[in-house]
Amino acid sequence: MADKNMSQDEVLAWAKELAAQYTEEYKKEKEVISVNFSPASLIPLDKQRVMNCGYLFLQSIMYNLRVDNIFRNISKRHKYEYDLEQIFCDLVYARILQPSSKRSSFSFAQTLLETPDYELSHVYKALQILAQENDYIQSELYKNSNFIVPRNTKVLYYDCTNFYFEIEQEEGLRQYGKSKENRPNPIVGMGLFMDANGIPLAFDIYPGNQNEQKSMKPLEKKVIRDFSCSEFVYCSDSGLASKSNKAFNSSGERSYVITQSLKKLNKEDRESALSPTHFRKIGSSAWVDLRELDEADPGVFNTVYYKEIPATISGVEENLIITYSPKYRAYQRNIRNKQIERASAMINNSGKIKKTRKNPNDPARFISTFHTTEDGEAAQHEFHKLDTDRIAEEEMYDGFYAVTSNLDAPVSEIIEINKRRWQIEECFRIMKTDFKSRPVYVSREDCIKAHFLTCFTSLLVYRLLEAKLGGKYTIEETLKTLRGMNVIDLGYGGYIPGYTRTNITDDIHNTVNFRTDYEIIKKSRMKKIIKESKNIMNVRKNRT
Repeated sequence: MADKNMSQDEVLAWAKELAAQYTEEYKKEKEVISVNFSPASLIPLDKQRVMNCGYLFLQSIMYNLRVDNIFRNISKRHKYEYDLEQIFCDLVYARILQPSSKRSSFSFAQTLLETPDYELSHVYKALQILAQENDYIQSELYKNSNFIVPRNTKVLYYDCTNFYFEIEQEEGLRQYGKSKENRPNPIVGMGLFMDANGIPLAFDIYPGNQNEQKSMKPLEKKVIRDFSCSEFVYCSDSGLASKSNKAFNSSGERSYVITQSLKKLNKEDRESALSPTHFRKIGSSAWVDLRELDEADPGVFNTVYYKEIPATISGVEENLIITYSPKYRAYQRNIRNKQIERASAMINNSGKIKKTRKNPNDPARFISTFHTTEDGEAAQHEFHKLDTDRIAEEEMYDGFYAVTSNLDAPVSEIIEINKRRWQIEECFRIMKTDFKSRPVYVSREDCIKAHFLTCFTSLLVYRLLEAKLGGKYTIEETLKTLRGMNVIDLGYGGYIPGYTRTNITDDIHNTVNFRTDYEIIKKSRMKKIIKESKNIMNVRKNRT
């Protein structure tokens, strides 16, 4: 850097020297590299030659989340002889790129360009500290994520799920409860907050036998206290719509939008909600009678109609908004017709069911049981047939959807808020399916918390990358690309890419200020790329 006390001639001389240096470096980058191979030479024994470089793009996000600063502060509160920062980062990279157990994650880390300088035993020791610093890490990740993508906390979405363990004995957090996947194993519950753009905000873990309604308030208090979020609309499904939760989000600058089961309304409100009269189109004041709609008309088919009625639900006076969508009606009927077909297939020619099923959402719910006794026989015969009354009862609700709210806003805004609730369900799907966060293999409570901290951070990093890519690609496309971005180590010659350059690899490179897709990358250049992946603000601003 030029000295401020330099004369004009000295500054010019300094600039020329610097330009000459950059020119020389550029020429070296452009020079042709010759690599000699012999068909008579064996490759080195036990040498890892295929290295993953896809993690560098995740690393770029991690360091813009200031993990270096986070763990520098943590090191002031704990004593440990290993690289906690690297362990945490490697666990996140492994969860995204090759999700498995902690032992397998340690093995996967050997395939990264930066191989671990810690032992497997250090990984398990690190989990204890990560669990203790769970709340601090979450709050810092949120604050620092604003430098990558401005967070939209005007609406906060909340939902719960659970994760199973392949064990039978209950202990600590691992308790028998109602599994979302109907598995007969102990489970642990997770509550998750997400912002209005689908990016995770905070999570907490609770015992598997705890009522999920009790999980919301402690985590929301933590968000208000540690995340400086106090003015927002709380949005959740009806399973989290207790009177206490609604009251909590009716104070201060908070309000709520919560789904409402029409079947659970009192008779008067349910009949009013399902009445086909007094509906409107959004943006129109004209009344609409649903019986007069021509649902074959594409314009009608794709329109959402609504009505508002005051209601008292669980002792709370609020606004009940009912929507009707011909498109949603057709979707529900298509799903149910397939279930009815499956229910029919479960009944054989003699009218006997083939298999007993207990899942309340199973097609077997459309099968009714009756008994007959033939003349001269003492024993009863059990038969099954389609329950047409049950089918007709469910058809009544086709196309209808309801939310309750105390938000003073246009109906269109309330409906739009609720429409984005699918993203939090997708967050859970990503963690469970794409990041394989269950079954959970660790058993100690602190290790369980640390496991889900790495899963949560992995989800955050992926969502931030997704935002930088402008939402152009599915998670399957993005993960397949990152997982396949390998380079082959030629020894002293450098590295050559072992992946196909595509539009998505170009877009991924465009989110950072380095490239790994040159025909050959010298060892010295790869060291610079690794260093650049850890530079703060090397993530390019999203232009979408």
